[in-house]
Amino acid sequence: MAAKQRVHEEAAFVLHRYDWSESSLILDVFTRGMGRIALVAKGAKRPTSNFRPILLPLQPLRVVFGGEGDIRNLKGAEWVGGHVMPTGEALLSGLYLNELLLRLLARDDPHTTLFDAYGDAVQLLALGLPELLEPGLRAFELLLLRETGLLPVLGVQTMTQQPLDAETRYTLVAEGGLRQSHADDRASLTGTQWLQLQRSLETHEARHSVTGSPFAATLRACAEVGAGLKPQLRNLLHYHCGVATLHTRRMMMDLQNI
Repeated sequence: MAAKQRVHEEAAFVLHRYDWSESSLILDVFTRGMGRIALVAKGAKRPTSNFRPILLPLQPLRVVFGGEGDIRNLKGAEWVGGHVMPTGEALLSGLYLNELLLRLLARDDPHTTLFDAYGDAVQLLALGLPELLEPGLRAFELLLLRETGLLPVLGVQTMTQQPLDAETRYTLVAEGGLRQSHADDRASLTGTQWLQLQRSLETHEARHSVTGSPFAATLRACAEVGAGLKPQLRNLLHYHCGVATLHTRRMMMDLQNI
């Protein structure tokens, strides 16, 4: 793309916003066609700005931008609609997904499958159904790790490339991939469960609705494995993010202790 070319009607979500001046904002935006980019929204903090009620996290947008350099100029933004803003624990969960994207996605690196999965995940959070919250987070975590090249194949033992035994338990570890569980492992899944997760990640059905998307297939698989997957994915994500605890995770724990 030429440096000064204007991009029209790009599907996007605001991941984070920073003060740039008394009246303007810098936005970290996840777009479908261009990946994660930075935009300056001039005058967005003014009470009369058309941007003010639109540039919110977890809301589907269509944006127009252009300019040169690492930070492009936002020219227009339109709320697409389709769901309400998540609230409560679902809102914090959405901000957690945003933090993962900010930490793990490089700038200007498109991930269309991941963008679609993120849109499905945000739509799921907006439904406010507690029973879908944890499976939805695990499904997105798996797809994020897979799309960024950080998830080993879940159908074989990583170091030996030997197939999994259906009844044997295996653990996903940051530096060794998927291996047979040890006595001191905090969590594990059976070979059958890991294989089901791998098959769900390989789903490439036509995306006519949420029920036909790769995210939906992974969501169904995650709902069947219970809490055993959560600590394994958390350790892997913290390892690749380079932190002991994510900021949004600490916020969740602090609120639970109030």
